[in-house]
Amino acid sequence: MSAALTVDPAQERVHGRLFWAFADSWNVTRRYLTHFLRQPVTIAWQLGFPIISVLLYGFVFGEAMKVPGGGDDGDYKQFLMPGMFVMTMAFGFMNTAMAVVTDASKGVIDRFRSMPMAPSAVASGRGVADLVVACAELTILAATALAIGWRSSAGFVDTALAFALLLLLRFSLIWVGVYLGLVVPSPEAAGGLYAVAFPLTMISSVFVAPSLMPDWLGPVAAWNPVSSTGTATRELFGNPGAGGDSWVEQHAVLMAVGWPLVISLVFLPLAVRRFKRLSR
Repeated sequence: MSAALTVDPAQERVHGRLFWAFADSWNVTRRYLTHFLRQPVTIAWQLGFPIISVLLYGFVFGEAMKVPGGGDDGDYKQFLMPGMFVMTMAFGFMNTAMAVVTDASKGVIDRFRSMPMAPSAVASGRGVADLVVACAELTILAATALAIGWRSSAGFVDTALAFALLLLLRFSLIWVGVYLGLVVPSPEAAGGLYAVAFPLTMISSVFVAPSLMPDWLGPVAAWNPVSSTGTATRELFGNPGAGGDSWVEQHAVLMAVGWPLVISLVFLPLAVRRFKRLSR
C-alpha cells in the first residue's frame, strides 16, 4: 500500500504549510470539477433529477396534498419547493460517497497519498467541489421553482439565510458521504446506500407536514435533521407549512444550524481517521 501523504519539505520552506494546503486543495477541487465538465451525463443526472422531481410532485400529486394553514391551489407548490431544495442537498451525500468509493477502487486515493501534498487536500478539495456543484443545483432548482410560480415572500436577508442553511446541511453531509465512500468496498455496494437516503428524506417534512402524519411517525419526522432545515427555510422564505407544535419545530432555525454542526463534528473526524487508516 502507498506511503502516507506528506508535504515536500523544500516546498514547505519556500511558501509555508498553509499556502501548500490551499494550493493542493485547489488542485484537487479543479480535478473533480474537470470530471464534471467531461462527463455531461453526470451533470444531466444530478441537475435533472431535482427538476423532474419538482414537476412530478408539484403537478402530479399537488392537487391531492394538504398544507397546514393553506387552502388555495398554489399553496402546495409554495410548501413543496423548500422541501425539494432540502431533498436535493440531502441526496448529495450519495454523489459524494459514489465519487469517493470510485476513486478508492481505482487506486486514485492511494496515488494521492503517495504524493507530496497536504494530507487535508483530498477531503477539502472534495468538499469544495461538492459545494460548487450544490450551488449550481440550487440555482437551477430555484429557477425552476420561479418558473412554476414559487416565490419567497421574505426580504433579501432572510432569503439568503435560507439558502445558506441549505448549503450548511449539504456541507455537513459531505463528510457523511466521504466516510461512507471510504467504508463501502465497491461502487456496486455504494448503490445500496440509497436504502438509507430515501427514508432520510421521505420520513421528514419534505413532502408532508409531520402534523399530518400518524401520531407515532410525526415526532420521528419532526426530529429528522432534514425536517429542521425544511421547516427553517419555509419560515425564512415565508412559505406555508412552517412551524408546528413540538419544540424542535418551534426552534427550527436553531436546529437547522445545530444538526449540521453535530453531523460535522461526528463524521469529519471519522472520515479523517478512516482516510489515515487506508494504508494499514
